[in-house]
Amino acid sequence: MNQMVPDRETKSRAEAALGLFAPSLYADHVKVYPRAVSGRFRTVKWGVLIACLAAYYIGPWLRWDRGPNTPDQALLLDMAGRRGYFFNIEIWPQEVYYITGLLILGAVALFLATALFGRIWCGYACPQTVWTDLFMLVERWVEGDRNARMKLDQQPLSFNKVWRKTAKHVLWVAIAAATGGAWIMYFQDAPTVTREMVTGEAGGGTYFFFGLFTGTTYLLAGWAREQVCTYMCPWPRFQAAMLDEHSLAVTYQGWRGETRGKHKAGDSWDGRGDCVDCRACVNVCPTGIDIRDGLQLECIGCGLCIDACDEVMGKVGRPLRLIDFVSDVNVARRAGGQPAIRKLVRARTVIYAALLVLVAAVMVVTLATRSQWSMNVLHDRAPLYVTLSDGSLRNGYTVKVLNKTRDVRDLHLALDGLPQAAMFYAGDGSEAAVSLPLEAAADDVDDVRVFVKVPRSVIRAASTPFHFRLLDGRGHELAHYAATFNGPN
Repeated sequence: MNQMVPDRETKSRAEAALGLFAPSLYADHVKVYPRAVSGRFRTVKWGVLIACLAAYYIGPWLRWDRGPNTPDQALLLDMAGRRGYFFNIEIWPQEVYYITGLLILGAVALFLATALFGRIWCGYACPQTVWTDLFMLVERWVEGDRNARMKLDQQPLSFNKVWRKTAKHVLWVAIAAATGGAWIMYFQDAPTVTREMVTGEAGGGTYFFFGLFTGTTYLLAGWAREQVCTYMCPWPRFQAAMLDEHSLAVTYQGWRGETRGKHKAGDSWDGRGDCVDCRACVNVCPTGIDIRDGLQLECIGCGLCIDACDEVMGKVGRPLRLIDFVSDVNVARRAGGQPAIRKLVRARTVIYAALLVLVAAVMVVTLATRSQWSMNVLHDRAPLYVTLSDGSLRNGYTVKVLNKTRDVRDLHLALDGLPQAAMFYAGDGSEAAVSLPLEAAADDVDDVRVFVKVPRSVIRAASTPFHFRLLDGRGHELAHYAATFNGPN
């Protein structure tokens, strides 16, 4: 007798119910087709996008006169010359702590902005957001708006589909190439590296990094898009720690919108909410979420859903801002018929602002008071000391003098705190003296090797501290360095 064979879906459900296998945790990626929208937040996003792209692409071409034999590019990280130029500020490798200070400033500023305005950085100024917006703009120009793009993807292969897809990707690659090329220009002189890349004279490293940044821009902004924000970026996972009940966030006001449902012209609004369940907020969202489900990890706080909802509310004759940039406190106050309040000054914002001011002040003060001279001394490791024929002791040192000025200077190297000491340059046959002449090259580091000798009777310990002093022509100290003179126990 024939037996009925259960279909695959029924069998899978039965096995899952019996615990024979675990359900899959993998979900296929659902492509997001954001619709174009206009409104206040979209206008602000366009303004920020234009400003950010203009600053990025124009930055390497700005010029700044620093005098002869120096780069005239305003913004340049000269890896070959081991120097960073930021308009009138020149950063040496020894001053890398300024870069650390900038990173700390950026982090604290991000914390403060998040505490006040939620994920405003993610929605407006993050490079991923800016370039994704630009790529989606090109996509709409070539393939049309949301419905047209969805229909095009569902169509079989045709001439219309091929040329539109090809044109879109060609434009994406062109933008990515401009982005990668501009990034290279921040590390090399912009006009020079552009000419070298076009003529094939650039080095292999230049072409490698150009290709790397072009490829990553094309991949992240063209293909990954919202997946970068959802899966790759760590910020959404801990930004909630920066928020409190007074932080602004894109919020669906359920007290006013529920119970949602379709609405026909002429029907009463009594006993129902203002949300007409049109899904306009979902259709414009660049990450494809439904803001009505509450604050979500994928929400970048761009506010485009506010523009879309306001447009619908205007058409159906209901008050605007069913979705709004609003704090949790004010959502509750509005629901209770109370006026909204704004509390910008609170514990966390005061702490963040104070840290921001403190770090900025420290950086400004150190920049304003930093010396144009620096000296570093390295003691010879082997031998630690040498006993000369007359019984005196000799130590060897390598002295590095950093001249940050644009002029060659005649200086003197002197000793302090070491009685009866004298020094001489290694290998030049010079007489030992209390101080030695030193010519410091302009905007460079000079290395000199000197020997210091002291009578044996003066040294009464294995290590005797003293100072090297760098003096100008008038005897004024420009820099000093604490060193030690080694002798027998």
